[in-house]
Amino acid sequence: MITYINNELHSIYFLHLPIINYYFLKYMETITNTLRDSKAARWTALAVVAFTMLCGYYLTDVMAPLKPMLEKELLWNSTDYGFFTSAYGWFNVFLLMLIFGGIILDKMGVRFTGKMATIIMVVGTAIKYWAISTHSLDGHTILGWKAQVMVAGLGFATFGVGVEVAGITVSKIIVKWFKGKELALAMGLEMATARLGTTLAMVTSIPIATALHGVSKPILVCLIMLCIGMIAFFIYATMDKKLDQSVADEAVRSGSVDDEESFRISHVLEILKNKGWWYIAILCVLFYSAVFPFIKYATDLMVNKFHVSEGLAGNIPGLLPFGTILLTPLFGNIYDRKGKGASIMIIGAVLLILVHAVYSIPFLTSTPLAIVMIMLLGVALSLVPSAMWPSVPKIIPEKQLGTAYGMIFLIQNIGLSLVPLLIGWVLNKYCISGTRLLDGVPVSNYNYTLPMIIFTAFGVLALVFALLLKAEDKKKGYGLELPNIKQHE
Repeated sequence: MITYINNELHSIYFLHLPIINYYFLKYMETITNTLRDSKAARWTALAVVAFTMLCGYYLTDVMAPLKPMLEKELLWNSTDYGFFTSAYGWFNVFLLMLIFGGIILDKMGVRFTGKMATIIMVVGTAIKYWAISTHSLDGHTILGWKAQVMVAGLGFATFGVGVEVAGITVSKIIVKWFKGKELALAMGLEMATARLGTTLAMVTSIPIATALHGVSKPILVCLIMLCIGMIAFFIYATMDKKLDQSVADEAVRSGSVDDEESFRISHVLEILKNKGWWYIAILCVLFYSAVFPFIKYATDLMVNKFHVSEGLAGNIPGLLPFGTILLTPLFGNIYDRKGKGASIMIIGAVLLILVHAVYSIPFLTSTPLAIVMIMLLGVALSLVPSAMWPSVPKIIPEKQLGTAYGMIFLIQNIGLSLVPLLIGWVLNKYCISGTRLLDGVPVSNYNYTLPMIIFTAFGVLALVFALLLKAEDKKKGYGLELPNIKQHE
């Protein structure tokens, strides 16, 4: 009898073995998942940090449409404006804050670094708002510059440290949640959301300043938004802590040992010896130097060359991010699934050259043409970043990513700091073509041909380095032309 029962149980076990194995494997699959394997969790994390960056980008570009109002209300000139705009990179470039920020990120992690960065953004914006809104600095100078311009610049420089370190941190956060998954799409969506901040700045700055009767009022709105963005990041920090715990639990369950070498200062030298990293870094500074400083002057370009009214001129460059909001995720998704990252960067550089070359031609003054070129620039701004930033983890180990991104952002900030100063100086020195009245106050007219030729030259150099990057990828096999999503995912 006992033998019979044992035989029956034995038969039942082998008869249903495939079913038992199926449910056992499904169970093991469930318990070995980390938080990043939950689509809802990783996309929610992305949405939170992307909102923080949206708030940061709003402040970054909020002054761009206000250049004529600064000349009228605060008696700034183009050199003052260029000096103030260049302040964004003062601390990042001359104090090497982005290298330190990247090292802190790799040593201390995303939670500590992100909280620190958002607090710095709020402090810098508060200083900038005070400088623009107060009259206590009137008639004073600091180091030969108007005291108001200098203090506002110091606030902008402080904010610049915070927003750039936040950008590095968010890049590493996205790699942390999306590596081997929809990495380029996630980075594209984050950039698209951030660009929405640029759109808000371009479209709302003048209406807010007009409605609230002061050029400083848009900065106050930014300050409030940045406080909200800071709170959002603190909320994200709780999600990140749960992610780390889930990864640790998974390591215990699977018996795996994390033998990844911790970051060392010597890794900086390893990054600097990487030719592919240099090509991306130089492409980055050339490309962004031809886009973001241009945005600072684009409203003034629309007024002076295309004769658009001051009240509407900001709306045209404000169209630029609309294209990026849709296209950056699209191109990122293509990179994730089809590859061709280096080729995407080359196409973006070609479009950049086309746009600035057309703007540099003196007799092309059609407003519809100006709008079309802005839209094409939006396509270029979608193509290059959608492939450039997700390519860095293919070249640099994850343990060095914070420092690698920080050093790229440092080089980028050299351009973002010096190019606006260069363009402001060129406008004042060589491009004044007369004066006009703005609400009864005389302000200068400018010929933008020479500045646009400078921007075109940056585009040509960006194309050269995009081609060099593709050649280096072919030589070293980084996989820039390969999809990001692993086939087993």
